[in-house]
Amino acid sequence: QVQLVESGGGLVQAGGSLRLSCAASGLTFSMYAMGWFRQAPGKEREFVAGISWSGTSTYYADSVKGRFTISRDNAKNTVYLQMNSLIPEDTAVYYCAADKGLVRRESSRYDYWGQGTQVTVSS
Repeated sequence: QVQLVESGGGLVQAGGSLRLSCAASGLTFSMYAMGWFRQAPGKEREFVAGISWSGTSTYYADSVKGRFTISRDNAKNTVYLQMNSLIPEDTAVYYCAADKGLVRRESSRYDYWGQGTQVTVSS
């Protein structure tokens, strides 16, 4: 079955960096667009970043543009989210998701989800 497993979350001070990874199995990874979403307590899940199946197109939420970078390695079936200049508002559970199609900002469009990894940014 399809599995998406996130890793790399943790506690970091404001201004610090983290790199999230999402390892995929059970699907033809190179055929899927991938997205990162996050959900803070009491808030809806929101789009953070997305990358096309080839890696040539990337998309970001305005709140993370210039600070976060999404990338993928199709040979390793892995998508990454490099997060720099973290702020307390970035605190959330971060999820990766796979979409057999175009990158979408709507979470309902994605076919598969990981279990999430907690990111906590202290001030």
